[in-house]
Amino acid sequence: MDSVPIVVHRPSPTGGRRVTAHGAILGLAHSDEDVIEFLRRAGLPDAEALLDDPGWVTWRGGRAHEYEAA
Repeated sequence: MDSVPIVVHRPSPTGGRRVTAHGAILGLAHSDEDVIEFLRRAGLPDAEALLDDPGWVTWRGGRAHEYEAA
């Protein structure tokens, strides 16, 4: 299991990235705004500030903040 609570997974073949928190799927994001909304709904009101914090978020497979199809 990842020690970082939030994982933005690699882009899917059809676009978008799965977002998980402690292994639970939060949704499929197509933008940073989607990720922020998922995290807000999960109880993190300052989610925008966390996107580039490696202590909170791991971006896997591809560049951070890119959501196009793999």
